[in-house]
Amino acid sequence: MKIRTIVFWLLLTVTPLLAFEKVGTTSFQFLKVVADARSMSMAGAYTAVVNRSDAVFWNPAALTRSEEPDVAFSYMNYFLDVKHMSVSASFPMGTAGTLGFQFMMADYGKIDVTRVDALGFVNGEYNPGLTGETINPYAVVAGISFAKRLTQKFSFGLTAKLAREDMDFTSPYAKDGKNYEVARNALMFDAGLLYNTGFRSVRISATVRHFGPDVKYIDQSYPLPQMMNIGVSAYLFANRQALFFHSAHQYLLFAFDLVQARDYGQQYNAGLEYSYQNIIFLRGGYRINYDTEGLALGFGLHFKQYRIDYAYNDFGSFLGHVHRFSFGINLK
Repeated sequence: MKIRTIVFWLLLTVTPLLAFEKVGTTSFQFLKVVADARSMSMAGAYTAVVNRSDAVFWNPAALTRSEEPDVAFSYMNYFLDVKHMSVSASFPMGTAGTLGFQFMMADYGKIDVTRVDALGFVNGEYNPGLTGETINPYAVVAGISFAKRLTQKFSFGLTAKLAREDMDFTSPYAKDGKNYEVARNALMFDAGLLYNTGFRSVRISATVRHFGPDVKYIDQSYPLPQMMNIGVSAYLFANRQALFFHSAHQYLLFAFDLVQARDYGQQYNAGLEYSYQNIIFLRGGYRINYDTEGLALGFGLHFKQYRIDYAYNDFGSFLGHVHRFSFGINLK
């Protein structure tokens, strides 16, 4: 009965998401950028794979797979001096469930302020509108997650998070004689399911992320970048429950996510992770039907309770590539 209730609730949430009009414009775009290296080295094919505290970003139900307290930090230099960083933590509470916490920040760097009334020639030199002022816009997200295993095979998770995007926190501007603050806050929710099929190592996941009300900027409202993922993962070879081959020390994990984004057409993420004795990891993946993103590569080193991961993501000839770094520790 509990399982049917959770599935019914998720379907009620997902149904309006699938019916969204493709408006092409959503607010809080920074929510779509994840700094975590392991997930992005597999091209985001991750909702059925994640088993650490970074599940708070992808599938809160997977927090139940983290059997010990876990903390992770990720960082990346994005485009045009934009920096992204994130922190995640998970704390198992026995049969009561698992708590997770997340914090993300996007620092857009310093931007020169320009105004139309500053255009013109100053001492014989043309001024393109520079005022001499600078702003430092940013965006932050903080959230708390709860996950619980209902059966040995089935888990669910929920996340509540508050996001703030501050495009200019010092200078409100006037329109129609009124002042408007550029900073905006939004409360939103994630929900996730994780199902261990019991057939070999096959797992299935379903998530809805960034679900909440529209965000209003001055006199226009824009929806959040709500997303639905349906994922599947399995070991192609492993020391047990492999789909094809038995291997004592080598593992090859395959994952695939179908992504339904509110502001884009159907997208697909496919990834692989090879590991030797769960110490050395090589990863790769590809994103299909994205404007710029495609190839993803990466590696990881896990020693005792420590782990370091790196991801390389190709954004095409115009934008170039992005490097991500993550560090995690299992608090045994």
